[in-house]
Amino acid sequence: MLRVYVFKFNGPMNTIPLFFKKYFKIAFLAFAVTLSACAVVPPVQEMSDARQALDAARKAGAEAHASKDLQSAEALLQNAEHALQEGDYKQARKDAEAAQSRAVAAQDKALNE
Repeated sequence: MLRVYVFKFNGPMNTIPLFFKKYFKIAFLAFAVTLSACAVVPPVQEMSDARQALDAARKAGAEAHASKDLQSAEALLQNAEHALQEGDYKQARKDAEAAQSRAVAAQDKALNE
């Protein structure tokens, strides 16, 4: 014999177990806070990486062999420092990563010439 079960459905929350109903708001709030915290963390590591890349480029002789790239990296790092002071962490991170990339390019040019 085939039995057919019919479930009463009054909306989306009626199909969720009571445990999840009770803690859904807390879990969602914790998730939102965690997600938003990623955006407000200062880019300390990116700034450090950019400074180290600039130092390495200078030691490799980029001032003589790749001065435009080195100057561009220095300008980007200054922009990142300014954005960091203003609290614009997203722009500071972007500029610091670009400065690191330019400094590495300057170092590569200096080492290959």
